[in-house]
Amino acid sequence: AATPLSDDEIAELQQHLDAVPAPLEPLDIMALDGFLCGVLLQPTRVPPIDWQRWVTDIEGRPLPASHDAEPLLQLVRRRHAEIDAAIARRDWFDPWVFELDGDGSASPSETVYAWVAGFATAMEFFPQLMALDAQALREPLALLYRHLDADDLEDADDLLEEIESLEPPADLAEAVEDLVKATLLLADVSRPLTVPKRR
Repeated sequence: AATPLSDDEIAELQQHLDAVPAPLEPLDIMALDGFLCGVLLQPTRVPPIDWQRWVTDIEGRPLPASHDAEPLLQLVRRRHAEIDAAIARRDWFDPWVFELDGDGSASPSETVYAWVAGFATAMEFFPQLMALDAQALREPLALLYRHLDADDLEDADDLLEEIESLEPPADLAEAVEDLVKATLLLADVSRPLTVPKRR
């Protein structure tokens, strides 16, 4: 179940997302990846029935009965399982962050914005993580939320202070590395590893 999606399967997933009928608004593929990380970092397991509806519509509206979303959701569940296994082992994973269309002038923050916005969406719908130790969450959240508009963080003075203390990422590779670093640091808070007791 944790077999990574191939490039062709990622493209297929994008096609399935594009095929979700209007007026529904599915997550785009980068936001979906950040969303799944946010779901998986909750301290208690979020059942698929509770998170899958946000994949196909940002407002959680049901799909029409005539639309078969199972091929889409099968691919999403495989990505969910892949990230879940990486978090459980504290292993590196490759976030789905892709260069934006254009002349290549997008900043690292502009490029990873959709991924972080997807993560923030998960925090909105599943806020259990944010209720944990604020001090322990501060650094990893700052690594992520520094890519968002400061106006969206107006009620988070401590977090803004932490963000201001950070050097901006030198390039996209560093920004992507920080997404993984932050995810695994957050996992240490919400999904701590259990150390076997010595006999």
